[in-house]
Amino acid sequence: MPGKSLSVELITPEKVALRTSASFVVLPAYEGEMGILPDHAPVLAQLRAGEVRVTQAGEVKYYAVSGGFAEVKDNKVSLFAETAELAEQINAERAAQALERAKAETLRRDVDPMTLAAAEAALRRAQVRLAVSQRRGRRASGEEQPHL
Repeated sequence: MPGKSLSVELITPEKVALRTSASFVVLPAYEGEMGILPDHAPVLAQLRAGEVRVTQAGEVKYYAVSGGFAEVKDNKVSLFAETAELAEQINAERAAQALERAKAETLRRDVDPMTLAAAEAALRRAQVRLAVSQRRGRRASGEEQPHL
């Protein structure tokens, strides 16, 4: 497997957030994290709000995604997400504020089920964005080791 790589595309309705090659990709599949190496069997997976990790030349890049799906086929990983943000692009303060707003909304007692479901989804997205944004601080301090 040395020398083999994966072609990776992360696409949102607004843009192509990432187009690169990688040696390893970790996806937030609906049933749990899924690791993809070169020559992985073809698979189609639903994504939940979570963290995508792309390892390239020994360096790990972190992306926050908020649902979608992934297709793995012929050493190509195609991710189609509702939103995608690189850790370095996330404003941690705004993510923390969004988390607090989402928490408050889920605690309201007069919320109808549809509004509650939307608030819970917003809460999960905010948690993911905040966690991914904090990756850059831990990496810069040497506190965090890459997930391999």
